Amino acid sequence: MKQWLMVVGMSTFSLFISAQEREIKKVEAAAAFLINALESGDRKALEKISSVNLNYGHSNGRVEDRNQFIEALVSKTSDFISISVSEQRIQVTGKNAIVRQRLDATIMDGGKPGEVRLNVLLVFKKETGEWKLLARHASRVI
Repeated sequence: MKQWLMVVGMSTFSLFISAQEREIKKVEAAAAFLINALESGDRKALEKISSVNLNYGHSNGRVEDRNQFIEALVSKTSDFISISVSEQRIQVTGKNAIVRQRLDATIMDGGKPGEVRLNVLLVFKKETGEWKLLARHASRVI
């Protein structure tokens, strides 16, 4: 009986780990989709990846809602020319996921070229079966 319970317990644990790994892969794909949407400035892609309740914080302290975030990128007021992500870590807890990453980018901000090096915290929430960006906070790398 003990052996049977142990087998059932290990099987359940293995299924949990496998499901957790699948969700991490889905969040990883959502984070990559976000980077592509930021670079392209494509309205439909930005709408697809962002929650209607988005709270998007910049490294200078400015915070935008979903509409402001999308408009800045679509209008090229804020323009990511290229983005490189490293040191990405993902933690999934139920319908929420935390992504921490290092983001290095070439930008055009208000028509001025520049480069940014940021530590970024992303919060994704599973909405209607898809991972959506709910919040973002960035700080400059010191």
